[in-house]
Amino acid sequence: MTAIRLLLVDDDPLVRAGLALMLGGAEDIEIVGEAADGEEVAALVDSARPDVVLMDIRMPVVDGLEATEQLRARPDAPEVVVLTTFHADAQVLRALRAGAAGFVLKDTAPAEIVDAVRRVAAGDPVLSPAVTRRLMDHTAASAADPRKAAALERLAALGDREREVAVAVGRGLPNAAIARDLYMSVATTKAHVSRILTKLDLNNRVQIALLAHDAGLLDDEPTDPGEA
Repeated sequence: MTAIRLLLVDDDPLVRAGLALMLGGAEDIEIVGEAADGEEVAALVDSARPDVVLMDIRMPVVDGLEATEQLRARPDAPEVVVLTTFHADAQVLRALRAGAAGFVLKDTAPAEIVDAVRRVAAGDPVLSPAVTRRLMDHTAASAADPRKAAALERLAALGDREREVAVAVGRGLPNAAIARDLYMSVATTKAHVSRILTKLDLNNRVQIALLAHDAGLLDDEPTDPGEA
């Protein structure tokens, strides 16, 4: 089994020590580096080649948002999970738009943080449907928000079936549920998701959800029963 290579980024040495102790104890996770500020991240990524970066948002010189944007612009970008103390924070949403694969709260149970790193390394964004909706509602703008027109223009590149899948992803549904609801196989669903990511130049399912939200496609969508 190949260990997940993890880089820790937080300006608080006590937080880093706690995370290293917590995550380093997992047999399938290897801590390959630590950084105290976002300005150190690029060089460490070059030298340590992490699979996942656990990134604090608030740091004194280069914050986690800017560091995430810089990393995700790279062709060989590692996955990024942001650390935050807020459940619904506009800064978290900015990180997700930049391509972060999700976020975890600093007071999350250790086992859940370990699970989050594993999931992101496996290509599964860490953001529940309920949290996705809460983040979107937190930063919702008026109907005249220019993001809506821009989002609709981007989504026009999708075919009808791809658009249906994008809306389902926006509702937070996993592939199996999308396949069931749209009467297609899971393999076909995965293929549609991959094409959507490629056509729209997006990093992950979270960004599909955000784009569908910006376009207003979720306004009349039913809430997934799993959220209740």
